[in-house]
Amino acid sequence: MSETVNPVGEISQIGVVAIGRNEGERLVRCLKSLLAQLPAGMPIVYVDSGSTDGSVAMARSLGVHAIELDMSVPFTMARGRNTGFRYLTDHFPQIEYVQFIDGDCELLPGWIDKALAVLRRNPQLAIVCGRRRERFPEASIYNRLADMEWNTPIGEATACGGDALMRMNAIREVNGYNEALIAGEEPEMCVRLRQQGWKIERIDADMTLHDAAMLKFSQWWKRTVRGGWAMAAGAALHGASPERYRVKETWSRWVWGLIVPVLTLGLVWPTSGLSLLLLLGYPAQMAKVYHYRRKFNDPPTHAWLYACFCVLGKFPEMLGQAKYWLTRWRGQQATLIEYKAPTALRSP
Repeated sequence: MSETVNPVGEISQIGVVAIGRNEGERLVRCLKSLLAQLPAGMPIVYVDSGSTDGSVAMARSLGVHAIELDMSVPFTMARGRNTGFRYLTDHFPQIEYVQFIDGDCELLPGWIDKALAVLRRNPQLAIVCGRRRERFPEASIYNRLADMEWNTPIGEATACGGDALMRMNAIREVNGYNEALIAGEEPEMCVRLRQQGWKIERIDADMTLHDAAMLKFSQWWKRTVRGGWAMAAGAALHGASPERYRVKETWSRWVWGLIVPVLTLGLVWPTSGLSLLLLLGYPAQMAKVYHYRRKFNDPPTHAWLYACFCVLGKFPEMLGQAKYWLTRWRGQQATLIEYKAPTALRSP
């Protein structure tokens, strides 16, 4: 393996794990961004979850280590990440850090150097993440919402997303991602890391470009249902912990996504003037979210858009929670909630 000296040290101690399922041209951009920026010899592992668009062959044609998950076993993004992580551990024992990236993202120039410098300065850090940006925020209001969602506070964080630079020994200490989760596996792992004394930091640096490809309301709805499922699963796993992980959020969705509408419509008993009072809770929440987003210097129109959809999102998030509990009560295997359509794959 070649040694490449960088201002922050030996970048050859880093490996990359990318995951994907029918990402098509998005995956081509992802892998090419890695190959263009990372030194020759740095291991890049692509783990595929049953793609039917030729993703595996394309990855191998670029010289990337490609692994196909066994389709007889229920697959999740967590399982894909763990599989790639184990491959790095087994085949490249010298690797100390791993950059996880989703197949619909592109790594931005300079990110690895900045994130690695922060990790090396603070041995308590398990994860460093940065600013994920939408590739086409102007394509739809749903892409715009995603771009704003990625704009999180700088400093110590409680969780990260799918893209982040991580310390290998920290991930091994908590046995990686929970493969039973169909969503929300990143923040769930962060809970376990923090319980072991590790820290997560969001730094002020551009990290990746993400292509949500959300052009329809139905896509936004499915994605938000998936968020509700993750919320319920997280609370079920760690809600009894001292931090009461996601308990407040789950109750909020049941109250505003189900209980208040039922009471307002008088489906249980007549509420008369109480209905109007209850309904005032929705604009009050929108105003609160609006002022929060303005702290991030979002334009007023964007802040109001985000606020409106945050409140509207309580309904599909409540349905996502109901889906989680119904699936669990029936003893069924949870299946992926996919909102993105496959794209055509051209020759790289």
